[in-house]
Amino acid sequence: MYRILDILKEEKGYLSGEAIGKRLEISRAAVWKGIQRLRKEGYEIEAVTNKGYRLTAYDTMYNQRELETGLRTQKMGRPLYFYPETDTTNHRIRELALEGAPEGTLAVAEKQTAGRGRLGRHWEAPAGTGIWMSLLLRPNIVPAEASVLTLLAGIALTEAVQDVTGLSPAIKWPNDILLNGKKLAGILTEMDCEMSQVHFIVSGMGINVNTAEFPEELRDIATSLYLESGRTFSRRQLLQRVLECFEGLYHEFLQAGSFSPFLERYRAKCLNLGKEVRVIGRETFLATALDITPSGELVVKRQDTGKEEIIFSGEVSIRGEEQRI
Repeated sequence: MYRILDILKEEKGYLSGEAIGKRLEISRAAVWKGIQRLRKEGYEIEAVTNKGYRLTAYDTMYNQRELETGLRTQKMGRPLYFYPETDTTNHRIRELALEGAPEGTLAVAEKQTAGRGRLGRHWEAPAGTGIWMSLLLRPNIVPAEASVLTLLAGIALTEAVQDVTGLSPAIKWPNDILLNGKKLAGILTEMDCEMSQVHFIVSGMGINVNTAEFPEELRDIATSLYLESGRTFSRRQLLQRVLECFEGLYHEFLQAGSFSPFLERYRAKCLNLGKEVRVIGRETFLATALDITPSGELVVKRQDTGKEEIIFSGEVSIRGEEQRI
């Protein structure tokens, strides 16, 4: 079936079933059956009497075959599991990890039914509009270092979006990607570990790519690449570029054993710095975000005491933009 697909991709015009059969040394009936299977997978194939078959609009196809084709990574996305619908890709990767799947294993969903963001918030993940994916990582690090991988994912997402679309999103520490003040993408990092050992990490990412409309309760706080540009983009191309960017960052991080090499790139993308923020954790207080540490924490200066504190985790909203997304 996929050999037929490859031949149709090579041809700019029509190709008869007989010609395809001769190339593959199969019957015209076998060619026809292969065409029907490809159509069931969503490929648009025209059939014209006395002309033959022609593949159309395959650049928008989003399935395992197309995502694997042209992927330029050594490890990330290998192997790749594609789900037409699932609850969450983080769940699928956790299951695969417990079965012994290798680092770099990727789960991609066309639709998520239980997508979620930080603090258990619901994440809209309908079919045909966005990228919903999770990576399996098995770094030799201690649990305290795992949060840095969220920051690396943030850099990878912003740089990949800029490479593919020309748009320039920014990072709201630690796990939100914003464009023009609205949420474009989110990162959900989960870990399986003991006190001093990481067994595996699941890095989940969701990107609103071609979403044309959001539910009313999200319209003021969420956006998509389509809404910000008026253009649609190839989800396949963007997903592949995210994997390529992340793989380079991840390899460099493991080599350096530190987040320090990425500090300036992260600071340049971080919206929090220099802004008044509300920190919500064990206590809630107002502060000014000052810096990012070499370990990836947020440094703030409290308004009530004037003292500097290092924020390891928690909810940090930017004052004036406090819709909590």
